[in-house]
Amino acid sequence: MHLSHSVTAAGFWLGTLLPVVYIPVILSGIDSMGRLSLLVALLAFHALALVVGHDYTGSRSQ
Repeated sequence: MHLSHSVTAAGFWLGTLLPVVYIPVILSGIDSMGRLSLLVALLAFHALALVVGHDYTGSRSQ
């Protein structure tokens, strides 16, 4: 039970903070297949983090 709460919390916080990583990727330009792949991988990882962190109890007001 404790491990699932930790994973959910990590997913929530990754989902919250991961968009900050988009800024340098987009500002550096998507001019190659490698950078496009990096952006797509970041988006997929962000979606996964949002799904995993969806039920985090710390995100709801009491």
